[in-house]
Amino acid sequence: AVLKDGLRSQVSAALKEGQVTPTELCQRCLALIKSTKFLNAYITVAEETALKQAEESEERYKRGQPLGILDGIPIAVKDNFNTAGIETTCASNMLKGYISPYNATVVQKLLDQGAVLLGKTNLDEFAMGSGSTDGVFGPVRNPWSYSKQYKEKSVPKSHSEDEESNWVITGGSSGGSAAAVSSFTCFAALGSDTGGSTRNPAAHCGVVGLKPTYGLISRHGLIPLVNSMDVPGILTRCVDDAAVLLGSLAGHDPKDSTTIQDDFKPFELPNLTDVSKLSIGIPKEYHAPGLSSEILALWSKAANLFKNAGAKVVEVSLPHTPYSIVCYHVLCTAEVASNMARFDGLEYGHRSDKKDSTESMYAATRREGFNDVVRGRILSGNYFLLKQNYEKYFVKAQKVRRLIANDFVKVFRSGVDILLTPTTLSDAAPYTEFIQEDNRTRSAQNDILTQAANMAGLPAISVPTALSERGLPVGLQFIGRSFQEKQLLTVAKWFEKQVQFPMIQLEEVKRHDNGVFQHQKSASFS
Repeated sequence: AVLKDGLRSQVSAALKEGQVTPTELCQRCLALIKSTKFLNAYITVAEETALKQAEESEERYKRGQPLGILDGIPIAVKDNFNTAGIETTCASNMLKGYISPYNATVVQKLLDQGAVLLGKTNLDEFAMGSGSTDGVFGPVRNPWSYSKQYKEKSVPKSHSEDEESNWVITGGSSGGSAAAVSSFTCFAALGSDTGGSTRNPAAHCGVVGLKPTYGLISRHGLIPLVNSMDVPGILTRCVDDAAVLLGSLAGHDPKDSTTIQDDFKPFELPNLTDVSKLSIGIPKEYHAPGLSSEILALWSKAANLFKNAGAKVVEVSLPHTPYSIVCYHVLCTAEVASNMARFDGLEYGHRSDKKDSTESMYAATRREGFNDVVRGRILSGNYFLLKQNYEKYFVKAQKVRRLIANDFVKVFRSGVDILLTPTTLSDAAPYTEFIQEDNRTRSAQNDILTQAANMAGLPAISVPTALSERGLPVGLQFIGRSFQEKQLLTVAKWFEKQVQFPMIQLEEVKRHDNGVFQHQKSASFS
């Protein structure tokens, strides 16, 4: 039962009072990882390390000296964060077998506070994708594909069709982390968010996904995709837990010059009762092509919820939003081309056997190590960075990025506190449908509502809101002012309490598991 409780209020208290031990908690999560292996959420499960960390935590509790709220709490980390002694692959042949000599700052901070690292989660190769389907270890399956809610609503097209062909994607690229949290194999997980890679899978998997303000959390040890937009993301089952993780991770890091200089003070979220002083902005440009009527209706319903509670709800304009996805593509591929240059087979990672010359070995290594998606983005990025194209594409995209960021500044200066938007255009697509289109098309469609926040460096959170007609989760997104995470999370917590997102009911899946899935509460521990 403790698996469904909140970190701050219940799990930490249960550990302190000895109702459950860190080792028991760890063993239960490891057992769930094994029984939900078919979800493919994890690339590496660090069972021995986790049990050792849990034992050390248990000793601290016996002495009455826990390191804090996270002591003994099982967590998972996306496999593009460096972890000392545990393989870091980025779901790519290029880094298969690579073991980092150091921990990413965020990983070290969690370990320093006694968290138990269960393993590394699956993703799109080098986090390039929006479905968690393009990694070398195979696609991640959405736990909701096996829920009672989805099964009752989905009608097989034929008698022989079953969940093998009917399962839906998690979204991406942090799909493994979202699936891990959603299926109760851990209490929280780290993702990364460059264009929506934490919020997108959070919406599809019915969990909370937080992208903090750029510079609030250190990127040191996060294998870079787009340095100017990458942010470590937080995935939890309720907003309060996201605040706990944020308080543990935020703050200056001398190893990352882009982090804030000021000290960050962790905060406990208040229970908001009066929203009458709030101004909620509804950006009209987010009524984007392809937005499903179901999500549009849910968005309107959420706006009315605030309005009826006394908040001021106003339509606002972010006029450069329609250009953002094209702008993002240019900047993203340009930085990818630069970042991927380090994978040359000379220092670490995969090295080809072709040794005719350094150049041929270098070329063969990259051909063998990267998939088509990564190679395609490298080619695009290098094209945009050519001397004759630099001004025309890269510099122009930077100017458009500034206009997009200024749109947000103007809206927030007008008195708007928080922006309310959809997170995704629709609920999760079946895998067989999703793979019909190429990665770039899918990413352009799925990032359209999320990546503008990355371009502007703003904090944003996806909160699970309701189930679609197909019985799948749908999330809505809140975007806040820079470094105003407390206000953003407080509003998100109020909204979470109003909507009362239902529990996931994971039923027996005999083909995959001899046991029976426990009916655990999903959206909210606390």
